[in-house]
Amino acid sequence: MHTIENEELRVMISNHGAELSGIFDKRNNREVLWNADPKYWKRHAPVLFPNVGRFYKDTCLIGGETYTSGQHGFARDMEFTCVEEAETSVTHLLEATDATKKAWPYEFQLYITHTLNGRDLTVTWKVVNKDQETMYFTIGAHPAFNVPVLPGTAYSDYALKFADDQNELKYIHIDMATGTGLPDKVYTMPLTDHKYPLSKALFDLDALVFDGGQIQKAGIEMPDGTDYVTILCDDFPNFGIWAAPGAPFVCLEPWCGRCDNF
Repeated sequence: MHTIENEELRVMISNHGAELSGIFDKRNNREVLWNADPKYWKRHAPVLFPNVGRFYKDTCLIGGETYTSGQHGFARDMEFTCVEEAETSVTHLLEATDATKKAWPYEFQLYITHTLNGRDLTVTWKVVNKDQETMYFTIGAHPAFNVPVLPGTAYSDYALKFADDQNELKYIHIDMATGTGLPDKVYTMPLTDHKYPLSKALFDLDALVFDGGQIQKAGIEMPDGTDYVTILCDDFPNFGIWAAPGAPFVCLEPWCGRCDNF
């Protein structure tokens, strides 16, 4: 486990999956990131690579060969090497192995850097193609944030918050049996003052998937209307919002690509 910190935040990053594992807000004396309690979900903020979500029937065709890859790929379950560490930044590296090539045949390097600047945490992914052929992949984030975070408040006291110019969003659901998208049914999320109230029933049909680059900014608003967490993800084509059934967290997930359709 590696720690980067300043006067505002203390951030923990694990070698396992290069996973962001803690964000402690010193100013407000609270932990922001989900604690990975397996009762609900055993992860904090896994990196989804080389596939976001699931392939149709968990298989893909590359160069005429069929490969099997599970949900969200293999990077989240592998040990990365810490290649650079400073007081406010840390960089991890994952490289191809014989095991990864059984699921995805490429020679690659995946660098993940976490950088702290004041109250801002920047996560940078660098994917290097070590082969001569085109390398196909998707990559995404999956951080879970504690909700509620204030004593005496309820999940429904919080709200999702988006860019100031947004009045509504369109999303689809994922088939809970196959993990693939259901694009034939599109839902509308109407926003009031660019916000939408949180409720656990919002995730009764699993994740909400927003396509078409609709979300470049997303966050969670406190019961008093102040900002709790904000994610900026310019030029990301897809975005997921999810929580496990009954869980006291919400995931805000910027994606470059997503699961196959059903």
